Amino acid sequence: MADEQFPAAATALEEYQSIEEQMASPEVVTNPDKMRKLGRRHAELGAIVAAYKTWLQVKDDLEAARDMADEDPDFAEEAKRLEAQLPEAEDKLRTALIPRDPDDARDTIMEIKAGTGGEEAALFAGDLLRMYTRYAEKRGWTVNVQSENTTELGGVKDVQIAIRAKGTPAPEDGVWASLKYEGGVHRVQRVPVTESQGRIQTSAAGVIVFPEADEDDDEIEIDPKDLKIDIFMSSGPGGQSVNTTYSAVRMTHIPTGITVNMQDEKSQIQNRAAALRVLKSRLLAMKHEQEAAEAADMRHSQVRSLDRSERIRTYNFPENRIVDHRTNYKAYNLDAVLDGDLQAVIDSDIQADESDRLANQQ
Repeated sequence: MADEQFPAAATALEEYQSIEEQMASPEVVTNPDKMRKLGRRHAELGAIVAAYKTWLQVKDDLEAARDMADEDPDFAEEAKRLEAQLPEAEDKLRTALIPRDPDDARDTIMEIKAGTGGEEAALFAGDLLRMYTRYAEKRGWTVNVQSENTTELGGVKDVQIAIRAKGTPAPEDGVWASLKYEGGVHRVQRVPVTESQGRIQTSAAGVIVFPEADEDDDEIEIDPKDLKIDIFMSSGPGGQSVNTTYSAVRMTHIPTGITVNMQDEKSQIQNRAAALRVLKSRLLAMKHEQEAAEAADMRHSQVRSLDRSERIRTYNFPENRIVDHRTNYKAYNLDAVLDGDLQAVIDSDIQADESDRLANQQ
């Protein structure tokens, strides 16, 4: 029986069909939050169900062809063709059944901070902001700047952005599925605009990413008594006030010490709501990291993305070269990468992560 060989796939199909029934019910259709959660799970199971149905079809067709092979030579040829297809269908199903990062379909919060290197580091942080913005545009995602602290020369001291997909993407097409590999220290080597002698300088910017929690996410609960909220004026380049009202919010989660600043929205109420969502996202990422560590099943890509201290990539302007130090990916199209052509670099990280998961599944 098929269920005996791939019981997990049969269970996934049952859940998939149950979710489809729920999504068609009036109570879910009128509840966007419930529809979003069910839609995310439906998309997550979709790859397993598609691979399972393909395998079942090939298997059933093979059995039928074998039954008819003695009576018709054409069926004997068909049986040989299907016998060759069956191992590939089985491999695809086994690969689909390997557990994915449950956050892959989520949207993402990204922070970029200038590191060592003064003004040059701030300018490079601005380059990274543009690179991720252009990459998101190429993927059809939206980018919202939630807070930003710039310099007089147009650099970025620190910036926080929310990158979101449209609709409910399949896990492999989710924002987090691609951008979770971007966290760490990004190093740049180039002649700074402030350098009169033409000497190459090395500076750095730090990137941290974490999956964005849903507003109604019941996985994370925050007690209002655990929050310290400060209100201040929003500020622009050089620290000048950009409005005359105290609408910016600094939210501190007392038990963990996590602090979130939010000033992009027009009102204090909107900034409070946005800050709370980012705080929930940070706590969700922290919770998942701790769970992975306790289970001794480290999701290497996510843990890497939350490690500020690890140098992950070098951008060498004189040689137009980019190197990812985790995968040894190297290319001489830095100008294109900084213009958002980042997919090949990210693919090298995805492939390395998938290889790790396959090896751990053996």
